[in-house]
Amino acid sequence: MEINSTLKRKTLSLIGKSSLVTAIAGIAPQVLSQEKKLTIGYWPIAAGLPFFVAMEKGFFKQAGLNVEAVKFASPNQVVDAMVAGRIDGCANGVAITALALADAQMPGSIKYTCMNFANEKYILDQFIVPINSPVTLINELGGKKVACGPGINNVTLTKAILQGNGITNAQVIELPITQILPALASGQIDAAYVLEPSAVIGKQQKISKSIGAGVVSKYVLGDNLPWFGGAAALLSKTFKEKADMVPKFLKGYASGVEYVRKNGLEANQYLKGYTAIDGDLAKEVPISGYVTYDEVRANDVKALQRLFDVFADRKVFEKPISALNLLYKPT
Repeated sequence: MEINSTLKRKTLSLIGKSSLVTAIAGIAPQVLSQEKKLTIGYWPIAAGLPFFVAMEKGFFKQAGLNVEAVKFASPNQVVDAMVAGRIDGCANGVAITALALADAQMPGSIKYTCMNFANEKYILDQFIVPINSPVTLINELGGKKVACGPGINNVTLTKAILQGNGITNAQVIELPITQILPALASGQIDAAYVLEPSAVIGKQQKISKSIGAGVVSKYVLGDNLPWFGGAAALLSKTFKEKADMVPKFLKGYASGVEYVRKNGLEANQYLKGYTAIDGDLAKEVPISGYVTYDEVRANDVKALQRLFDVFADRKVFEKPISALNLLYKPT
């Protein structure tokens, strides 16, 4: 997951375009009211599963709401669209630190409604090496070439994981996600920090093997704290301007989360059409953990704050950010 560095420089505006005038082109007010909807952006990765389920199972429609799903090529693009007011919010899987950075430019503008987490049970993040590599532990990567996905978020976490294993002299290399497995296979890199489904694909194709799962939780946060890597969120202006729709959206989304929890890997069938994950691959991609806004506990806030503090300590955040302020709390 990436953080768009341009967010630090641009002036953010969360003021949406003026609403349409019902008299234009003779459109009747009642027709416009039928077209009212929430527009939700998503990044096509497995962590967005509850949203995909809610769309395909009709949970939003059952709650009396029209939701439009808009796919973006990166989490940065999702956040940029929220900042510009082009969408009302985002689904799970969008980098939680990118959302926090955007909110820091205009405090109170973004609220998390559901967070997705990973640890040794709910696996999302792994360190992998070539399948024939003699390396079996992360602490053996001193002086090695270690790849990660592009962006300061991935680089920051990779370096933190390595340092958590006593490694300070590894060469961290940013690569497009699609190039990581080929680079491992060709011997251009010695290891990589990846998010699913990269590790599953590498295993299936007999390219790579894992030498550590749940690595952010274990080596960066510690104390068995979960890593909240992504979040579903709504703009504060959405809560105000579309207040009648928000409860319906939260209800439908919660139904998606509950479905994923109850059905596990079976729910992965709904990744089809929203992600590139399908067929046999869908049967193996691990399920993330999820915490909705009304389930957040003190330990969750502690975990999220520790993550934010890591990014502040490493100067990714220009100043400390309060995790508590980003969590949605019904009034």
